[in-house]
Amino acid sequence: MPSNTRPTQAHYVAPLEETPLVAIDSVTTEGKPSNLWRDAWRDVRKRPMFWISSALILLIVIVALFPDLFTQVPPNNDCQLSNSNGAPTTGHPLGFTRQGCDIYSRIIHGTSTSLAVGLIVTFLVAVLGIIFGALAGFYGGWVDGLLSRLGDIFFSIPYILAAVVIMSVFSQYANVWVISLAIGIFAWPATARVLRAEVFRVRNADFVMAATALGVSRFRILVRHVLPNSIAPVIVITTISLASAIVAEATLSFLGVGLPPSTMSWGNDISQAQVTLSTAPQVLILPSIALSVTVLSFIMLGEVARDALDPKARAQR
Repeated sequence: MPSNTRPTQAHYVAPLEETPLVAIDSVTTEGKPSNLWRDAWRDVRKRPMFWISSALILLIVIVALFPDLFTQVPPNNDCQLSNSNGAPTTGHPLGFTRQGCDIYSRIIHGTSTSLAVGLIVTFLVAVLGIIFGALAGFYGGWVDGLLSRLGDIFFSIPYILAAVVIMSVFSQYANVWVISLAIGIFAWPATARVLRAEVFRVRNADFVMAATALGVSRFRILVRHVLPNSIAPVIVITTISLASAIVAEATLSFLGVGLPPSTMSWGNDISQAQVTLSTAPQVLILPSIALSVTVLSFIMLGEVARDALDPKARAQR
C-alpha cells in the first residue's frame, strides 16, 4: 500500500425500504393557510371575555330592534303622577319616574336611540378616518401635509365641546341624525392617525413593490393591497369609538343640549332624575347601569379584538 493513501472505512447505508423518505420529505397541503384574521379568530374564541361581550352586545341589539318583545308598557303614554317615584309593582319591575312613567319601559325603548347614535357616529368616523388616513399615509408629500394639518385642526377641538356648540345652534332640529353628525364630524382624526401610521408601514412591503413593478396603478394598489393589510387597528379603534359615541350622546342629553326631552334616551332619563337623587336614587341609577353595561360591552370587545389582532400580544399570553 502506498504511504500516501489512507485505509478505507466501511460505511453502513440503510436499505431504501427501511428509510421512509416519502414521509420525511412530503409537504402537508391539507387545511387552509394561516393568516392574520384566521389566527385572530382562533385566539378570540378561546377567551371568555369575547363570548361574554358578544352575548351582551347581541342582547342589546335585540332589545334595540324589538323592544316590544321585552315590554308592552308604553314609555310615555302610560304616565300617571299618582305613581311618581313609586316602588316596583306587578308589570312594572323597576318602579316609576318622577312623572309616573315606567322605568323599565323607558330603559328598553331608550336602547334603540343610544345604539342608533353610536352606530351612525361609528360609521361616519370610520369612513372619514379611512379616507383621510389612507390617502395621507400612502401618497405622502403635500397630500400628507395637507390632510395631516386638517386632521390636527379637528383634533385640537374637543368633539364634545364642538357638539355642544353645534347642538345649541341647531337646537330646533335636534334629532338622532343631527346629534350623530355633530359628534362624528369632529371625532375622526384619531382613526385617521392610526391608519396613516399603519399605511406608512405597509406601503414599503415587498408585495407593494411587486405590484408597482407589474404596472398596477397606485390607487388600485392602495385599495386592493395596502388598505386590507392596514385595516386591523381601525377595527379595534372603531369598536371602542362606538362606546365613546354612546357616552357622548348621553352627555349631551344630560347637559340639555342633546335630544329633546320627549325623545327616549338614557341621557334624558339621567338628566331628569337629578332632582330626585336624594329621594328616589333608583330613577337615576338604573338607566346609568344600562348605559354602563352597554359601554363596557363594546370596550371589552374592542380590547379582545386588539389583543387578537396583535401578534406580539398573542405571543405574550
